[in-house]
Amino acid sequence: MQPDRTSTTRFPVPVDAALRAAGWQPGRWDIKQAEIWADVLREHASPAGHRHTVFPAAVEAWAEFGGLHITPPGPGRQVAPARVHVDPLHGLHMARTLGDLGRALDTEVCPLGAETDTQALLAIDTEGRVYTLDHTGDWYLGADIDMALTTLVAGTEPVRLTAP
Repeated sequence: MQPDRTSTTRFPVPVDAALRAAGWQPGRWDIKQAEIWADVLREHASPAGHRHTVFPAAVEAWAEFGGLHITPPGPGRQVAPARVHVDPLHGLHMARTLGDLGRALDTEVCPLGAETDTQALLAIDTEGRVYTLDHTGDWYLGADIDMALTTLVAGTEPVRLTAP
């Protein structure tokens, strides 16, 4: 069944289409898988003893979007759009890096997934704000998962995080 292209959607039409093609639909909620990821992250410690923090905003994002492989439907608006895999285990071995980012932002940060073409790590904080970390720096993608997915899939230029 084709989505109605004239109805108001939670996401811009191209982003909604990419999410639906990846298997998302309104009301999707796999809390069992989200809890499995939460347990794996909580139990993992780096060789130096760094641990992940897990909080409701992360678990809710995993429950709704976890496991999806999202492919942009076309070219980006300002930058190349990102292929995304929502799976926090992409950041399993990044506890120290995410802890450092959280301290810099005065919050806690948890892995969310990855941009699969570049291996940039996606992360979410306790307020639901989403970031990406890559070899060029740390970037702010949006105030919530919806804005972040729109930024990534539509190819909107993210905001670079800079030191105060």
